[in-house]
Amino acid sequence: MIFGTMPSGEQVEQVELSSGRLRAEVLTLGAIVRSLEVSGRNVVLGLDTVEDYLTRSRYFGAVVGRYGNRIANGRFTLDGVEYRLPVNNGPNSLHGGTEGFDRKVWTIRERTGDSVTLTLTSPDGDQGYPGTLTAVVTYTLQDDALRIDYAAETDAPTVVNLTNHSYFNLAGGGDVLDHMVRIEADHYLPVDADKIPTGELAAVKGTPFDFTEPHAVGERIDGAYDHCFVLNGGMRVMAGGLTMEVTTTEPGVQFYSGSMLNTNETPYGPFAGLCLETQHFPDSPNQPQFPSTVLRPGERRTSTTTYAFTS
Repeated sequence: MIFGTMPSGEQVEQVELSSGRLRAEVLTLGAIVRSLEVSGRNVVLGLDTVEDYLTRSRYFGAVVGRYGNRIANGRFTLDGVEYRLPVNNGPNSLHGGTEGFDRKVWTIRERTGDSVTLTLTSPDGDQGYPGTLTAVVTYTLQDDALRIDYAAETDAPTVVNLTNHSYFNLAGGGDVLDHMVRIEADHYLPVDADKIPTGELAAVKGTPFDFTEPHAVGERIDGAYDHCFVLNGGMRVMAGGLTMEVTTTEPGVQFYSGSMLNTNETPYGPFAGLCLETQHFPDSPNQPQFPSTVLRPGERRTSTTTYAFTS
């Protein structure tokens, strides 16, 4: 079905998926997960119109790229060449820049009743990034789980870090401060005042970042989390009689508690939803000690993240 129309006149489609007790709505705009229902309860934040997604969204449900998270000062050097990116988060480039993948209309490659595959071609120089990049994302509902498979290929050396930016609220409303969170991570990445990693992998033990045992979001540091954790296992969120188990092939996860959501700018207030953005580390192109996000011709970058629900 047609969800709406872009200012350019390009139509945005909505694809409905179902399997067992799960139902999902996926938009071609931004490859957005607009809704995800578990036994009739929507557990993600969504918006009502294309205009809302273009003007009132904080990446709700979108696939962000070409590079999810922050790149310091909107620049990086690859093979001796410096590339400059649009800055849209203080001095930094965030989630691919001012016109990232979340604002592009993807193409449906294949669909079934429980899955959809979308693709996007990002041309050489798009938002300052080198190389023509082809991104492919498949959403599949299976066994009470949402599975996301990512793939990317390029015709010239570039960097890529794809992730989904869904905000989860397992209670279906209210805030997430009482949501219990467990993250199997012994280390996290401390950041500077601009939220750029300092380069240190700091131990979580004895800090408010220790989620190796479950803690409520609002229990410490007023719940204001926006940090990358170095994973050595999976994640779990519990609230409203639901448990969400998250597994990923990625080395990290950005845990964002939604503390900066603002009803003056979005339909949602602070802590209306939390994000578990599975990914490589922020600012990796400028920090060679981090796992590499460089993609070269002839390579195919893939990853998988699964969100499984039990009650």
